[in-house]
Amino acid sequence: MTDHHDNGRIALVTGAGRGIGAATARLLGSRGMRVVVNYLSSDKDANDVVASIQAAGGEAMAVQADVRDAAAVARMTEQVRASMGEVEVLVHNALIPFAVKSFEQISWAELGTKLDEEMRAAFLVTKAVIPCMRAHGYGRIVFMSTGTSRQPRQGMIALGTSKAALNQFARYVAQEMGPHGITANVITASPVDETSIAYLLGDEHRKRQAAQTVLGRMATPDDVARAVAFFANEDSGFVTGTIAAVNGGGAWE
Repeated sequence: MTDHHDNGRIALVTGAGRGIGAATARLLGSRGMRVVVNYLSSDKDANDVVASIQAAGGEAMAVQADVRDAAAVARMTEQVRASMGEVEVLVHNALIPFAVKSFEQISWAELGTKLDEEMRAAFLVTKAVIPCMRAHGYGRIVFMSTGTSRQPRQGMIALGTSKAALNQFARYVAQEMGPHGITANVITASPVDETSIAYLLGDEHRKRQAAQTVLGRMATPDDVARAVAFFANEDSGFVTGTIAAVNGGGAWE
């Protein structure tokens, strides 16, 4: 059964070829949104996600764009406008690469590049969708962050510092855009199984990670997607500027 509230809303999910982004795109599609599956390099993955949404009776299209590149983001927005219309829901999930190193090991180039690219991508995609959201008096923006933005973990200084900046950026967007019917919220997920980052965690680490949660397992992409879907639809209309932990009750916040 589709949620009638979501019918026809156009949702752009960045980094939606696999993992959390793909799970989110499929779920939003199943709930009646028309989904734009953004991807960086793997058109096969993105087209697979589109095909699965269409097979379930939904509407979707894949659009390649490096969200760190202003021209690419502008092209993507134009493509979506020409094919579907204006984006009303933005889920910014694209993973910007980063060095896994301690503070002592990491160089400013490594930390600074992650900070710059993380914030540039968030800035560009948000800037691209805000004008039309404002014009329509409606918008939902969901930023994907991480528990390391609040709780330091070994080797995660580049990720945690850049995502902490993203968290605060989202709060400013929420504050400024609230009067225009646009909400902005953040999901901080604990390490998620079946994602590109999961390979960094050996089996032992993953068992330990599961043991640290109250629910006794690691998160799956679907767990995170369901939380994203709440912030992406009508149900969360009076919730904005929130940083929501999806971590199974782990010691992450």
